[in-house]
Amino acid sequence: MTRILIPGYGRLTLEHMVLDYNGTLACDGDLLEGVGEALTGLAETLRIHVVTADTFGKVRSGMKGIPCTVHVLPEQDQALAKEAFVRQLGAEKTVAVGNGRNDRLMLKAAALGVAVILGEGAAVETLQSADVVCVTIQAALALLQHPLRLTATLRS
Repeated sequence: MTRILIPGYGRLTLEHMVLDYNGTLACDGDLLEGVGEALTGLAETLRIHVVTADTFGKVRSGMKGIPCTVHVLPEQDQALAKEAFVRQLGAEKTVAVGNGRNDRLMLKAAALGVAVILGEGAAVETLQSADVVCVTIQAALALLQHPLRLTATLRS
């Protein structure tokens, strides 16, 4: 569990991290450098869940050896399925990370929504649903490794 008090924003008590795969953790289905190590470290305090359509069919091999659960979703109604997954875990104790239009609802529902803009880009609706936007997944994961960065960004 990760606890963060952010003045003017509130207290976050996070137990789960839900992440999209392609465009968030991976490019063209290949896990990005440093992501596995960062997720392994975060798994000491958060339960890690990857939810994806698995567009390139590589999520299971990409996440092999990383302490997480992988959920491959059907292509229809992915945005609703991702939101429902976050709500089932307990949205108030979940951080969600994504970039695609189908990630917007889970970012909005989660206690903390983080959008990332990688080589694939990010949907404008998803950016508007996020609490924080990062230009690398490594920076997004570092926010949870170093919570004072979140405080610096979100305090009022």
